Amino acid sequence: MNILVCVKQVPDTTEIKIDPVKNTLIRDGVPSILNPFDGYALEAAARIKDKDPDTKIVAVTMGPPQAVAVLKECLAIAADKAYLVSGRTFGGSDTLATSYILSQAIGKIEETEGKFDAIFCGKQAIDGDTAQVGPEIAEHLGYPQVTYGLEAEVDGDTLKVTKEMEDGKAVIGIKFPCVITYTKPAWDPRYPTIKRKMAANRAEIPTLDDTMFPEMDTTRIGLKGSPTHVKKTFVPQKKTGGVKIQEADNETSAKKLFELLSGASII
Repeated sequence: MNILVCVKQVPDTTEIKIDPVKNTLIRDGVPSILNPFDGYALEAAARIKDKDPDTKIVAVTMGPPQAVAVLKECLAIAADKAYLVSGRTFGGSDTLATSYILSQAIGKIEETEGKFDAIFCGKQAIDGDTAQVGPEIAEHLGYPQVTYGLEAEVDGDTLKVTKEMEDGKAVIGIKFPCVITYTKPAWDPRYPTIKRKMAANRAEIPTLDDTMFPEMDTTRIGLKGSPTHVKKTFVPQKKTGGVKIQEADNETSAKKLFELLSGASII
């Protein structure tokens, strides 16, 4: 079994800043983390490998050079290999452009790692919440897909995926090669071991830059190749601490609550 896990380095959502001119996220100086849903996808791949040690897990991300940090985290947790896709012409890509670039990168990685049986992704990234990149990769590659996966197991030449539904769960069989996107399951991802952490820190991660794709359609990448146009962005205001009213007398409590609401021009 050969599994590719697509991951993303995302800004901590409690520290989001937005460029008022470009309407894009400002990443400099903002703490970054592995997208949580991608962590579930990596764990799903690791659970398959637990049952079949011959399984190979390859992680890939598209982003700036500092995105290597999440790839090393993936290596520390469960991945065997990792690749960074990074280039100036890729900057500003929306979901459609990003999925196109990744689909091209997957073909390039397969030249070294062999054909992937399955491509695992998180259902969405917490910085954009579009849930579009995984399904779009499947469309670019012409692969069948299952979204909102909870877990998966190999059954011969089929992957049996437990899928979250509005009214419960469904088990869907899907042929290889395929794309699965994962949502939050009942279990938590495993922690890296000290041994794997040390090996990950020493690992050299190959970078696939924009000069390595001579056949890529440059009209479909970057800001110029992105049909999405952001008209307005804003940072939600942080909630302030509440006020606890605790009085023995109900009439006194009601009077105090009325005064607070009146002072805040709510009533």
